[in-house]
Amino acid sequence: MRTDEWRRHMTLRVGVIGGGQLARMMIAPAVELGLDLRVLAEGEGMSAQLAATAVGDYRDIDAVRAFAADVDVITFDHEHVPQDVLRALVADGVVVHPGPDALQFAQDKLSMRERLSELGIPQPEWAAVRSAEELQAFLDAHDGRGVVKTPRGGYDGKGVRVVRAAEEARDWIDAVADGDALLVEELVPFVRELAQQVARRPSGQIAVYPVVETVQRGGVCAEVIAPAPAATERLSRVAAEIGRAIADGLGVTGMLAVELFETDDERILVNELAMRPHNSGHWGQDGAVTGQFEQHLRAVADLPLGSTAPRATWSVMVNILGGPAEGTLEARFDAAMAEHPTAKIHTYGKTPRPGRKVGHVNVSGDDLDDAVYVARAAAAHFD
Repeated sequence: MRTDEWRRHMTLRVGVIGGGQLARMMIAPAVELGLDLRVLAEGEGMSAQLAATAVGDYRDIDAVRAFAADVDVITFDHEHVPQDVLRALVADGVVVHPGPDALQFAQDKLSMRERLSELGIPQPEWAAVRSAEELQAFLDAHDGRGVVKTPRGGYDGKGVRVVRAAEEARDWIDAVADGDALLVEELVPFVRELAQQVARRPSGQIAVYPVVETVQRGGVCAEVIAPAPAATERLSRVAAEIGRAIADGLGVTGMLAVELFETDDERILVNELAMRPHNSGHWGQDGAVTGQFEQHLRAVADLPLGSTAPRATWSVMVNILGGPAEGTLEARFDAAMAEHPTAKIHTYGKTPRPGRKVGHVNVSGDDLDDAVYVARAAAAHFD
């Protein structure tokens, strides 16, 4: 059914596979857009339980088919749904955004590197390696250092290892199955990490967000500043061009986040991709005219995309990592809100655990130093 037809005759049912915090944060904009949001959660009591209409294994084609039978379009809280499940849905006539042809490049880093090379997208030097000898040869050609990655399944620093000798990745090499390989990349001399978000509708319309600076700690995104401080016209233009080229070249529908390195020799290189709302875009919930969660829903429903313009000169996002060692997150709200009334606090309904993303704080304003201070101070109440 065409978008204008369902808008006249019925409420569009959007099914989200995955019950994490990204699905949770789609609930409010879905209500505002008049969409019926339904969630296939992995278990009871997950972050998106308010919209969970089914519980099941996203790897089980029967469970996913049953869920998809009651929705008009499928989208995702994560990229881990297997390709055979995705392609079975498409064969059944289910509308899937992003589709398996695009999503495969967010699921497999080697496939991503190969396809981005074909598209001429700037990347670190890389190779597929299947033996210690191949890995050592790459290291020898790149100043004796490299970043080894497992092609599938890694996130938040998992499945990533900086090595100076092939033996440091011996366990991964020995575990490589026939026909598979590890990914090794040059250790990029970057001065900072950036992220470029774009949204793309099935009809091809693209909306581009300001490029942002991301701060990683322990392989996990800790802070985001939007827009990236001291971003030159060239940097902003190149990052936007890269985002557009990838979205079009891979046929992405929905939100796309492109993680980037800015190097000390002024290169802008693609690190990784995410085809869904992303931690680097949480600032836009409160700091952009159209936040990424509303934009993702607009895109997968093939509705006109919203403005990505910032609402203030600066927006800062600080993640709440781990949460309090004793007590609950909820018990910390009163003090945080009273002391920092300009801070917007978002929590995920998760049990505190060391290193776990349990929420984030957004602060916007005209003074960057003040916004950073307030965001950090408000987040610190939840430690």
